[in-house]
Order: sequence, then structure tokens, then C-alpha cells
Amino acid sequence: MTNTQSIARVSESEKLTINLGYVDLGQIDLLVAEGFYANRSDFIRTAIRNHLATHGDALRQVVARKMLVLGLQQFSAADLTRVRAAGEKLQIRVLGLASIAPDVPAELAAETIESITVLGALHASPTVRAALAGRIH
Repeated sequence: MTNTQSIARVSESEKLTINLGYVDLGQIDLLVAEGFYANRSDFIRTAIRNHLATHGDALRQVVARKMLVLGLQQFSAADLTRVRAAGEKLQIRVLGLASIAPDVPAELAAETIESITVLGALHASPTVRAALAGRIH
């Protein structure tokens, strides 16, 4: 029921803000200055990827157990209209990005989406988010 074509350009990353101690930050800056990394963000992304890789088996098992879609899952108005016509309701479970198209009416989303669990990011209009507020986990 998902549209695999891009509805709108979807950002491939999400901005995070973190607090670091001065010594840790200084060490990162030293590695950047010495050319090990292009910038602070490059260091942090690399560190996170390396740490996630050490937990790769556990992550794969949890994704399978919780029946999560890994990556990007997009829902268009046409997708949700088909769900409504079939008399079904969606239980959306995503590890990555779940995107509900900007042109999806809040009423259609409320009629067709039973629950949303997103480990990552959910892109949806403010009206759709409001209509689904009690169903987003």
C-alpha cells in the first residue's frame, strides 16, 4: 500500500542537538584539525554508525520481532483511499522515516490509520499529526 516514488524531496537526515563535555569536544576538534574527519558532524556520524554496527545482530532481531519496516515508508492520498475502499486500517511500524504526503486530508488519515510507531522520524502535516495524536507512539 505504499508509494515508492518520491512525492516530494525527502531529507535523508534529521538534525539532532547533543551536549558534549568540553574535553570530548576538544578531542573531536583535534581529530578534525589533524584531518581524521572533515568536521564535527562527520566524526559524530562515523562514531554512531560504528557503534550501531556493533549491535547489528540485536537490531536485526528486534526489527524482525517487532515487524518494523526498515527505511522509508511513504503514504499518499491514493494509498489511503485504497485502504479506505478495502475497509482496512493500517498499523504503521517503521524504523527510519514514515512520510504521509502533504496533500493527505486529516479526515482520510484518521479513517485509515489505526496506529503509528516510528523509530526515527515521522513527516506529516500539522493537521494530520493533530488528527492522529492519540495513535502516534
